[in-house]
Amino acid sequence: MTDTHAHLDACDAPDEVVERAQAAGVSRVVSIGTGIESSRATLALAERHEGVFAALGVDPHQASSPEATRVDELRELLRHPKAVAVGETGLDGFRRHSSLADQRALFRAQLELAESLGLPVVIHSREAAEETAAALEPFAGTVVLHCFSSPALLPVAIERGYYVSFAGNVTFPTAEELREAAALVPLERLLVETDSPYLAPQAVRGRTNEPSFLVHTVAELAAIRDLEPAALEAQLDANASAAFSLP
Repeated sequence: MTDTHAHLDACDAPDEVVERAQAAGVSRVVSIGTGIESSRATLALAERHEGVFAALGVDPHQASSPEATRVDELRELLRHPKAVAVGETGLDGFRRHSSLADQRALFRAQLELAESLGLPVVIHSREAAEETAAALEPFAGTVVLHCFSSPALLPVAIERGYYVSFAGNVTFPTAEELREAAALVPLERLLVETDSPYLAPQAVRGRTNEPSFLVHTVAELAAIRDLEPAALEAQLDANASAAFSLP
């Protein structure tokens, strides 16, 4: 299995977290850098573990901070052989730790960076579906909508061929809209993630999330799609390989 979005640098004892993931059958993890130092720590983890890869970016929550002025530093970090994507980047109209104007500027800068390097982008979009769709329209590369929670964005995602990734919140009892969305995503564009250490699936709710818990979300998606878990795992792995050019 492939966990396409985990914040390993935010986990306690991340090397042990990776070992538990591998023991649980999660052989690959795309770990996310959310700022420059986070990106450096993420690359260091990727260097230590064969199955860990890195997506590097400055997240929208830091768009009004000095971190947003350091996007140029990402370019060199993204030349690392284990860097596979730019992000997470995008827009957040819910928490608003940064102004939307600053978020838009940071988002544009990282989309331009991804396009210039020929890398996919990992997108954070919360309560900003229309603006996210508009910002992504000119982008010609691969798009991964992480921790999908915006059903209003689904028609655009399907039309444009975006990858749509579901996290542990799709297992929550109140998440009927997300389960309906998961049933509609073309199978070859479906991804799965933990968003560790956040959003533990319902079966382990209350515990700190980690990639080894990915199996619970895969089981939920298999039930939604009426597929055998093993068959879905194989498809999800193939999708992750295609989306991120993983070995």
